[in-house]
Amino acid sequence: MKNRTRLASIMQVYKDQFEEYEKRHNELWPEMEETLKAHGVHHYSIFLEEESGQLFAYLEVDDVETWDKVSKTEICKKWWDYMEPLMETNPDNSPVSKQLKSVFYLE
Repeated sequence: MKNRTRLASIMQVYKDQFEEYEKRHNELWPEMEETLKAHGVHHYSIFLEEESGQLFAYLEVDDVETWDKVSKTEICKKWWDYMEPLMETNPDNSPVSKQLKSVFYLE
């Protein structure tokens, strides 16, 4: 099996929107799930640090170039529009996201 690339980032959800953020992800649109999987996404997790509202996202991808194409899909743009009221976003409604550098991994 080909090695997957592990990616992590941090984002920010508004403190009064924790429940709605979780609810919307628990009800992830089937089309969004299909798109993520079609772009080689595995083991996608998002964790919330409740005191600050900071989100930690972790996922594994088959290929980073293919993963990067998710943001160009109509369903992803629609998802960003849907999530925009709940979190810090860029002008295109994509989440403000800071990529994290891997410094340790134990398998």
